[in-house]
Amino acid sequence: MGRRLVPRLERAGFAVEAHDLDLDVRDTAALETVLARTKPGLLVHLAAIASVPESRRAPERTFEVNYLGTHSVLEAVARACPEARVLLACSADPYGSSAPGAAPFSEASPLRPRSPYARTKAAADLLGGVYAARGLSVVRARAFNHTGPGQSDAFVLASFARQAAEIAAGRREAVLRVGNLDSVRDFLDVEDVLDAYLALADPGVAPGPYNVASGHGVRVGDALDAILRLCGIAPRIRVEASRVRPTDHAVGDAARLRAATGWRPQAPFQETLARLVADWRERVSDA
Repeated sequence: MGRRLVPRLERAGFAVEAHDLDLDVRDTAALETVLARTKPGLLVHLAAIASVPESRRAPERTFEVNYLGTHSVLEAVARACPEARVLLACSADPYGSSAPGAAPFSEASPLRPRSPYARTKAAADLLGGVYAARGLSVVRARAFNHTGPGQSDAFVLASFARQAAEIAAGRREAVLRVGNLDSVRDFLDVEDVLDAYLALADPGVAPGPYNVASGHGVRVGDALDAILRLCGIAPRIRVEASRVRPTDHAVGDAARLRAATGWRPQAPFQETLARLVADWRERVSDA
C-alpha cells in the first residue's frame, strides 16, 4: 500500500516524506521528533502486522505494533502537529462474520474480533475514536479485503495466484494448497482502496470510521476457480489444516463513505484478478 500510495499522493500535489523500518512506530519520542520537524498537514498510518496467521504466531508483537504503535502515532501527533489530518488504515476484520443473507456491515455494527490481528486492529480503531473526541482530525478507514499486483502471498488470493503461476510455469507439482473455500468476502482492488484513502485525506470530511467496501460478496472458492481459468490449468486442490479458518461471511456497506466523498469502487473483480495473476506470472518467470 505504501509503495502505491506515495506516488498517488505526489500526483495529487502533496510533498511526501515516507518512513518504513527506519522509524520504529512504537517509539513516541522518535515519531514526535520527525513530526515536529516536518509539521505535516496529513499523516497516513499504514504500519501494522497485517497477516492473521502471523498475528497468531506472534500475538505480543502484534499488540505492540498494531495497538501500541497506533497509540504512539496519535500521541506524537497530539504533541507535535495537532492540526494535522490523521488517516488510520484500519480493518473490517474486527466485524467478524455475519450470517449468510444478513445485511452488510455498517460502521454501527458491533466489533466482534476473532484473532490477535483483529483484536489489535479493533483496539487501535477505537483508540482513534478517543483521540478524535479529544479534537484530533482522525479518520478510520475500515477497508475490507483488497488485493492487486505486488501483494504478498501471505494473503489468500495472492497465495492462489502465486501457486497457480508456478504450476502453469512448471515450477511446482500440479497441486494447489488451500484453506476454507466456502468463506464469502468483500474483495476490492488495491487502487480503489487508495482512491478511498485519498478521498478521506480531505480535511472537509468529518472525522470518524468509514467502511471501504464493494457491498458484494464473493465465495473464496469461486475466486480460486477464476484464477485457475486465467492460468489455463486444472490442478488437484488440497485442503490443508494449517490454512483452514472457520467459514465466515463478511460484506460491507460503504454508504457513509459514498455520501461523504462520492467514492465508489471502479475496478471489476475479474480485472483485478487478471492483474494479480499477470503480476505473479511475471514474478515467477523472473525468479
